[in-house]
Order: sequence, then C-alpha cells, then structure tokens
Amino acid sequence: MKDPIVEEARKAREDHAEKFNHDMGAICADLKRIKRECGHEIVSLPPRPLTEASSRPLCSVVEA
Repeated sequence: MKDPIVEEARKAREDHAEKFNHDMGAICADLKRIKRECGHEIVSLPPRPLTEASSRPLCSVVEA
C-alpha cells in the first residue's frame, strides 16, 4: 500500500532535484537559500547523549 502523503513528498523532492539536474551542490545551495529566506526562526538542538539501549546493536550475529 502506498501512502499518498509519502508519494507527494517524494514527488516534490524529485521535482526539486530535476530543477537542478540532480546536482547535489545546487540542490543544497537552494535549500539553504530557502531556509535563510523563510522568515522562521531556525533552532539547532544539541545531540542527545547515547543511552545504553541506543548504543546496543539492533540484532546480533550468531556464529555457528
């Protein structure tokens, strides 16, 4: 089942990338320009410290 919201976001991303011929440098520069001109306060939060649970592997390899 395809989520229409996810599909819409993917289409917007693809359309934006096509405007810049998929040039990552140009895409990032444009996104930074949009961020700068948006008029909203942009906040950066400090990274959260690792907890014991978050530092363990999601699965373990069992050797025979």
